Amino acid sequence: MQFSSRDFSNAHRVLKIRGLKVGLTGRPNAAPVLNGIDLDIRAGETHCLVGESGSGKSVTSLAVMGLLPKGALEVQGGEIDVEGFEITTATHAQMRELRARRISMIFQEPMTALNPVLRVGEQIEEVLNMHTDLSQAEAKKRTLDIMEQVHLPDVARIYQSYPHQLSGGQRQRIMIAMALVLDPHLLIADEPTTALDVTTQLQILKLIAEMQERKGTALLFITHDMGVVAEIADTVSVMQNGRIVEKAPIRDLLTNPKEEYTKKLLTAVPNLAPRPARPAASAKDVLDVQDLEMVYGGGGLLKRQGGVKAAQEVSFTIAPGRTLGIVGESGSGKSTVARCIIRLIDPTGGKVNVAGTDISTLSRRQLRPHRKHLQIVFQDPYRSLNPRWTVARSLCEGPINFGTSKAEAMEHAAELMELVDLPRDALKRYPHQFSGGQRQRIAIARAVAMKPDLLIADEAVSALDVSVQAQVLDLLDDVQERFGIAMLFITHDLRVAAQICDEVLVMQKGRVVEHGAAGDVLQNPHDPYTRNLIEAAPGREWDFANFRALGTPPLTEGASA
Repeated sequence: MQFSSRDFSNAHRVLKIRGLKVGLTGRPNAAPVLNGIDLDIRAGETHCLVGESGSGKSVTSLAVMGLLPKGALEVQGGEIDVEGFEITTATHAQMRELRARRISMIFQEPMTALNPVLRVGEQIEEVLNMHTDLSQAEAKKRTLDIMEQVHLPDVARIYQSYPHQLSGGQRQRIMIAMALVLDPHLLIADEPTTALDVTTQLQILKLIAEMQERKGTALLFITHDMGVVAEIADTVSVMQNGRIVEKAPIRDLLTNPKEEYTKKLLTAVPNLAPRPARPAASAKDVLDVQDLEMVYGGGGLLKRQGGVKAAQEVSFTIAPGRTLGIVGESGSGKSTVARCIIRLIDPTGGKVNVAGTDISTLSRRQLRPHRKHLQIVFQDPYRSLNPRWTVARSLCEGPINFGTSKAEAMEHAAELMELVDLPRDALKRYPHQFSGGQRQRIAIARAVAMKPDLLIADEAVSALDVSVQAQVLDLLDDVQERFGIAMLFITHDLRVAAQICDEVLVMQKGRVVEHGAAGDVLQNPHDPYTRNLIEAAPGREWDFANFRALGTPPLTEGASA
C-alpha cells in the first residue's frame, strides 16, 4: 500500500476553521449540530472528512460554502477563514462572489444538482457569465476547454446534451468541470463517487487528483468509504456527533488509530476475501433464468434488430438459502436483469422460472398470485416507501392483499420490527422519522412480510455508511438463514459482494462474462474485465480490520492502543 507522504507544512493555508459551532435556528439551548470544529487545509492538500451519517460532515461543508439552510441551521460561534476572508460574517453578495472563484463544491448527486431542462454546456457557461466579463464566444471556448480537461468524449455533442442523456460518470464530470472552471483555491467534494461503479469511481478520483495537482487546489473530500480514503487522503479527520474525535496523517490513522470509534469504522469495512460458500437449503432451485434477453427501443418486427440489447443470453440458477451476486459497471445490465425477473419490465426473450413456474410471459393478472414468491429491496428506501403511509400500513399492505386478516398482519408486522431491530411502537411512525439505515431495515421487513422464496436486493446498501452497511448485511444474512430465502444481490461494490455472496456473476454490456463461486471469481478471475473491476476497487490492498496493508504482519495485541 502506497501512502501519501507529501509535506504541506510550507504551503499556504487555504482553509482555517476554529471553534465552529452550528445549531438549530432560534433554539440556542438545543444540542449543537457542530460543536467546536477545528480544521486546517493547505494548498495542494487532500483532507478527508469521514464518519457515519449524521456525524456532521456535510453540515461542515455547507457552513464553509455559506449554504446552511435558512431557518433551520445557523452558525452560533467560531470562525471560518478562507485565505483571510471570514465566511461567517460575509454578506450574501460577498459569498456569491467568493463561490466559484475561491471555493467551489461537487455535490453527491449530479442529477439533483444539475438543471434538467438546460443543456450541460449552458450550465457551465452560466458560471462564467455570472463571475466573468468574457464574451459569449470566449465563454463557450472556455467551457469546451474545461470539458476536454475532465476527459469527456465528443465534447461538441455533450455540450448540447441534457443531463438525462449522459451516464452517471459523465454527469459527475460535468459537475467537476463546473466546480473547477474558475480555478477555485478550495474544492469541496461531498460524496462525489458514492453511487458510481468501481471503474467510473477510479476515473473520477484520478481526474480530481489530476486537476488538483495541475492547479494546486486544496481539497476537502467528504466520504464514508474508507477504501477511497486510503487511496487519496493526505490527512484525515474523523467526525462523531458533531465533533472531530481524531485527526491524523493517513498512514497514522490506518495503521495506528487511537479512538475506539475510528477502529469501529475501520473494522466495519468489508474486504475482498470471500466468505466460505454455504450449502443450499434444498436441491430444488428457487430461480432458474434461461437465456434472458431484454431489448430497448426499435419497434414492431424490427424490435430485436434495431434496439439496444441491455441483456443477452443471461442464464443462472439460485437455490434456497444461497446468494448470487451480479456485479459490473453502470450500464452492464445488472438492474435490467433484476427488473425482468421481478417483471417490473417485460423481457423480450428467455424464461424466468420462479418456484417452478415460468413467469416471463404471464399477463399482469396471471402474475399476481406469483408476486408473493419474489420481493425486491431497492437502493433508496425513502423513494420506495410511501411517505404518507405509516410503517404499519407499509408492512401490512402485502399480506392483507393476499388474504391475511388485519389483526394477524399487524401482529406479524410487530414481529418483523423486532426481527430488524426496531421497536414495535415505531409502527405508528412515518418514513421521514427514521434514519437511512432504519428505513432500509423497514424496506427489508416489508419484503420479508410476504414470506418470499426469492429476495432481490438492488444496490440495497450502496448509499449507507460502512457501519450501517455492515449492520444491514448482517440483517440480510440473518433473514436468509432463518427463512431459507434465495437472494439475488445486485451491487457495484466488490467488497460487499465478497461478504454476502456464495456465487458471483459478472456482466459487461448485457452479457455474462464470468460466473462461478465467489472465491473463484474474486480471487482467481479469468476474464480481463473481471480483473479490471477488482483492480479498480479502492483500498483493495488494505486489511482495514487489522490496521495493516495486505502482505504485512498484523499488529500485536494492544499495538494500536
